[in-house]
Formats: sequence, structure tokens, C-alpha cells
Amino acid sequence: MNAPAIVILGAGALETARRIQMLYAGSQVYALQGRVAADVPYTELGAQLRELYASGTPIVALCAAGIVIRCVAPLLANKGVEPPVLAVAEDGSAVVPLLGGLAGVNVMAREIAAALNVSPAITTSGELRFGTCVLNPPEGYALADIGQGKRFVSDLLAGESTRVEGEAPWLDDAQLPRSASARLAIRVTPRAWDGRDDELVIHPRSVVVAVSGGAGAGAAADGAAGSAAGSASAGVAASTGAASAYTSSAGIAANVRAALNEHGLATLSLAALLAASDRMTDPALAEAAASLNVPLRFAQTRPEDGAPPSNLLHAALRLPYETLHDDPDAGVALALTPLAIDANTIGMGRGRLTVIGLGPGSAELMVPAARLALDHATDILGYETYVKMAGPFRAEQRVHGTDNREELQRARHAFELASAGRSVVMVSSGDPGVFAMAAAVLEALEAAANDAWSAVELAIVPGVSAALATAAQAGAPLGHDFCMLSLSDNLKPWSIIETRLRHAAEADLVMAFYNPISRARPWQLDKALDIVRAYRAAATPVVLGRDIGRPGSTLRTVTLGELRSSDVDMRTMVIVGSSTTRRFAKGVEGGEWVYTPRWYE
Repeated sequence: MNAPAIVILGAGALETARRIQMLYAGSQVYALQGRVAADVPYTELGAQLRELYASGTPIVALCAAGIVIRCVAPLLANKGVEPPVLAVAEDGSAVVPLLGGLAGVNVMAREIAAALNVSPAITTSGELRFGTCVLNPPEGYALADIGQGKRFVSDLLAGESTRVEGEAPWLDDAQLPRSASARLAIRVTPRAWDGRDDELVIHPRSVVVAVSGGAGAGAAADGAAGSAAGSASAGVAASTGAASAYTSSAGIAANVRAALNEHGLATLSLAALLAASDRMTDPALAEAAASLNVPLRFAQTRPEDGAPPSNLLHAALRLPYETLHDDPDAGVALALTPLAIDANTIGMGRGRLTVIGLGPGSAELMVPAARLALDHATDILGYETYVKMAGPFRAEQRVHGTDNREELQRARHAFELASAGRSVVMVSSGDPGVFAMAAAVLEALEAAANDAWSAVELAIVPGVSAALATAAQAGAPLGHDFCMLSLSDNLKPWSIIETRLRHAAEADLVMAFYNPISRARPWQLDKALDIVRAYRAAATPVVLGRDIGRPGSTLRTVTLGELRSSDVDMRTMVIVGSSTTRRFAKGVEGGEWVYTPRWYE
């Protein structure tokens, strides 16, 4: 289950929210912006709850149950896929599970109620009678059919007894009416349900399917071509069809389902799809795993081990198993383990490296995709100051903070971790592609020419850059053509900076200056301003945004003639307007707006 979002409206609920947060690693407290500071601010309750619900995030809302119901009501459709949703009184005096009976909402209600020392308001009949939700098996198990499950529980509530066949330790303490001769049976088995209405079938995810490529595909294709009535065109068609079935996503999935059907196994009993590690970037495999709704895992085999898929099972499985099916021509092997198996223990997953931007510093300006990447990361890397801004982190997450000058070493470290199957996040401030870590990551990848690094799933998540954040506070000074320039000559000669400044100023572009000044180069900003002043009027507006998005931020507008290097430090964003940039008073609020019109006179 994903970590829940704990949503509050006011400061009176914060203490209770923090107590609940301690129960769930990775959970965050969402608070209404302007009322109370927490982990994640939001501006409108209904929109925030619907966004969380739609993403499958469990919701613990510290407000009236009716408010929560009305907010998510437009999204209620499929009971089988809804996340847990609970309403909790602000003072912790009541815990009410609302939605997600099949996703463990009553389990959460009991956990939260125990922490708050109250009784949960559980109303589910089966849960009250039997002390557990029979239709909500634990992680690693799947209910064969929810419709049949509801009828089964109704029969139990009507007075029928049941027997349990198979390993179901989570039911040991349940107050089920049991009888060895009962007509009804709870069957825990990887075998497919045959439709009988006197059984509640629960499938342990205990089957691992390995798929291979290479010689088997060729043999299958040759056999198909040889049986094509001697016709050359028929032979080509048969060969192409066999190879396609072997290597396309639909073909892989069809072969897997055929093997499962041959042995009477349910698709829901699948724990993982397994392939050779040299196929990590094969999109057909990823699509096949998605269509089968299972994780995709990989095994490393030696060339001398040969092509049969059963060798992948031998390389990846670390516990006893029975090989049920081994067909090299179809490229499929099935292994059955005695109990449900955690997919994370099978071989290795494809590593992932996500380069994110935190935005200018405040949590509300971090894009949701960046927050999601951080939540799912095993490892977080970056300049130590930025890594601290990205927290808090769960105890099991590894944090690797480094000095700001170690960008390429940091990128190489990230690829080493990701190529070992870990989910890594590289943290930048602002936008990672604007004078930040995305370029360093790609530079390291290109220079390494490392196959293992190339197999890593690399994603770059945009962020709100310092220039954009400062511009938004000031109004719209970047409303027309603009450029971004770093005044640091650490990585490029000052002569190039001067040339670019001259061209940008002559082109009448609005200019955003990053890294405008430092103790090591106190003269460069004045030199840059001298160049700009040769092309811009002294009255040109200049926006100075210091630490925008962080505590203690300041925003000033001066003219180019007034600006002095003493007005600026390394944490200041300098936006120099064009000849058309304008400024005017805000009115009763005080201050002024700055904008660059979208037209030229």
C-alpha cells in the first residue's frame, strides 16, 4: 500500500495528524495554504482530495465525514480499485473508515484508532462478525472474483460454515464459523477458479514465468516455415508470425497465458515476469508485463548457460520451486513456489534514475511528479543543501549528500546505484535542465559508454526555475523573448560570457542572470552591467529576487542606472528588462508590477 496522505484544514488538527503520521513511513501532512504550515500545502480541499483519490493514494482526512464524501463522490465508480479513505475527528476522538474496504481501510482504521486510544467506527458486517475482511487478503494474494466473494460472505453471514484449504495464516485468528464438513470452502491455490459458487478462491502470487529470446524463436519460426506447404510466401509469413509472437508484447503475453492455461494456473497467481538482463530496454517485455499486471524482473546468466528460459529461473530464484513448464521453442518456463513470493526477491529490477528540480525552495512550487519520484526512491543524491530541502525521508531511504562541486562524480555514483536495480533520484534546485544536474547526468552517461548505465530507465522531471519563480512574483518580466545567462566563468571563459551579453543586449532580449556574483569574482557583475548599459536605457527596470520561494525572500525592482553590485549576492536572481519592459503601481496592496508586453510598437 502507498503511504497515506493526511489532510487537514486548520492548525487544530496538526497534532493529531502528526500522531497518525508516525504510523506510516513516507506519509505526509497536507495543509490548507495560509492556515497552517505542514509538509505539503494545497489551495482547495476538494481538488486535492480528488487528485489523491485518482492517484490511488490512501487518504486520512481530519474533517467531517460528509465533507470528504462530497469531495470524492464524483469519482466513485469501481469498488475494487478505490484506495482507503478515512475521516478522523480533528481531536482524534473518532476514526471513520469511508471507502476502500477491499484495500484495507478497516485495517488502517484499527491502526489509527489504537494509536489515538479510541474505538474505530467500523460498520462492515463481515468485518464486525469475523474480525477480518475475508475479501481483503494480504499483500501477495489476490481474490479470484469479487462478485463471487460477496456472495460467499453473504452466505457466511446467513449462517453457513466454511473450511479453509491451503495456507492462509492471516485467517488463523479470524472468528470464522468453521467445519471440516462445511459446504463452503476458502481455497488458497494458484489453480484457476472453475466457477463453483461454493468456493472463495484466493490466489497466492507463487508462479514466476521466465521468457527468453534467441535460438528458441528461430526454431519456432523454422518449424512454422517448414510446415507452410512448401510455398515461399507462406514460409515467410509463418516465420514472421512465429517470431512476432515470440518477441512482440502481445505474443509474449499470449505465450505466457497459454502456458498458464495448460497447467490450469490463474493469471492472478503470477508473481513476476522474468527475462535476461540484456533485455532490460526491450519495450515489448515492459508492455507484456503491464498487460499481465505483474512486475518485470531480470536475471543475469552466463553465455555458457544457454538460452532455455529455465536457466533464468535457476539464476533468479533464491528459494525452492517446482518447474512446471519449460518450452524453449515458445520461450516460456513456469516455476511454482510453495508460498506467495515477493517479486523484489526475484533477480533484479530495472534500475531507474530520475533527475528532478525542487523548484525555488517551497514545497508548494515542487511539481507533483518530483514529489512522487522522491516518495518511491531508494536513494537520493545531490548537493547536501538541496537534499535537505527535499526531505523528510523514510528510514529505509539512503541519502547521499555531497559537495556542490562534485557534479560528475555524483552523476556516476547515481548510475552505479541505478544499474544495480535501485530507484535513484538526483536532486537539483529550480529546474534540473537549467544550469543544473540534468546536463551533468547526460554528460556522464555519454562519456561512460557503459551498457549497464544505458539500460537504466532515465527520466528528467522539470521544475520551476529561479528565473520563472522570480518573474512570477514580480509579474511578467519574461512576457516576451528572453534569455538565461550564467555569469559564472567556472565552466566557460569570461570572454564567451561577454560576447553573449553583448549579443543579448543588442537583440533587446530580457536577460535573467544566474550566479551573478561571488566572493571569488566580485568584479564580473559590474563588468556585465557596463556591457548591458551600452545598449539599454538607464530607466530599464531590473528585478532582484533573493531566495524566492524560501523563508526570508525579498523582491525589489530598481532601474539599470540605480543597480549596483552591492545590491546582489549569489542567491539573487537578476532580471534585466528590455526596451519595452514596463512597471506600474499595484494600488492598495503597495509595491508594483513589472511586465514585458507581448508586442512591439
